[in-house]
Amino acid sequence: MYRYHDLVLDSHSVLLSLMYFLDIFGTCVFAVTGSFKAIEHRYDIVGIIIVATVTGTAGGIMRDVLFGILLPNALTNPIYITVTIITGISVFFLYGKLNSQRKLFIIFDAIGLGVFTLTGGYSAYIHFGANPLVIMTAGVLTAVGGGILRDVLVNEHPIVFTKEIYAAASFLGIVTFYLLILAHLKFELNVTIATTMIIVFRLLSVKYNWNLPRVRSE
Repeated sequence: MYRYHDLVLDSHSVLLSLMYFLDIFGTCVFAVTGSFKAIEHRYDIVGIIIVATVTGTAGGIMRDVLFGILLPNALTNPIYITVTIITGISVFFLYGKLNSQRKLFIIFDAIGLGVFTLTGGYSAYIHFGANPLVIMTAGVLTAVGGGILRDVLVNEHPIVFTKEIYAAASFLGIVTFYLLILAHLKFELNVTIATTMIIVFRLLSVKYNWNLPRVRSE
C-alpha cells in the first residue's frame, strides 16, 4: 500500500499516484466480494463490514509485515478502512439489486486479483528493486491473502486452493510483470498488460472450468 502524502513531484509521481489509486480501487473491489460472501452466509451488518474490511486489507497488511513494516499502511492511512466500511454498508443496502447479477462477484474478484497482484509486485519493486522472488511473493500474497481469510471467515474452503485457476493466474501475471521490467518497457504498459492478463485468464478459467490437477479420490 502506498503513502500518498509521501509522493514527490518528480518523473515517478504520476505512476505512484496511479498505483495508489489502483490500491484503493482494489481494496474497494475485494471489499465488495467480502460483503457478498458475508451476506450469502446471513451475517449481520457488523459482520458484513468486518468481512469486507478483512478481505480488502488483509493481503496488503501481510505484505507490509513481510517487508518489515510493523504498522501496515492500512492501519495508519484511514482511507483504506473508510473505503471498506462504506463498501460494506453500500452492498448491504444494494444487495437486493446486485444479487440478480451473480456474475458480479466473479468479475469483481477477478479484477481485485489482478489489481492487487500488480500493486503488491510494484510495492516490492520500489522497496527492493528487481528481485524476482520478492516481487513474485509480494504480488501473489497481496492478491490471495484477503480472499483466503474471507473464505475462512465464512467457513468455506478457500477458493484459491479448490476452484478453477486463481493463485496460478496471479503468479503468471506477476511473472509477466517481472519479465516486462527486464524488457525495460514503460511501467504503465507493464501494469496494464499484466493486470489484463490476470483478469482475462481468471475469467476464462471460470467460464471453461479450468482446474489444476488434483489427487483423484477413489
